[in-house]
Amino acid sequence: MSDNRQVNFTIVPDGDPGEQRVYANFCGIDHTPFDFTLTFCEVLPLSENTIREAQADHVVRAPVRSRVVFPIQSVPALIAALQEHLRVYAEGQPLPTPPAAPPKPVH
Repeated sequence: MSDNRQVNFTIVPDGDPGEQRVYANFCGIDHTPFDFTLTFCEVLPLSENTIREAQADHVVRAPVRSRVVFPIQSVPALIAALQEHLRVYAEGQPLPTPPAAPPKPVH
């Protein structure tokens, strides 16, 4: 016999408020038919040597800080939450405008 009761609840993170955060300024995205993987990296300022290497092989390696796998069913809710938070953020302060001519990527 199946139980058809519905229960509404809110999920909240249960962590220490002083818990260390991880900084990332780049996110690579990959997917399978079942999930999306977000790979967060920290791209540091490039040294002259790194720039020379990147010109040769068109690759800059960045340390992975975290990798998160989301089931495909959760991705639309993640996108909606990010859009809502960005909207609220933009209402409080203007978003930076992109430069007129974006710089060419190194990769």
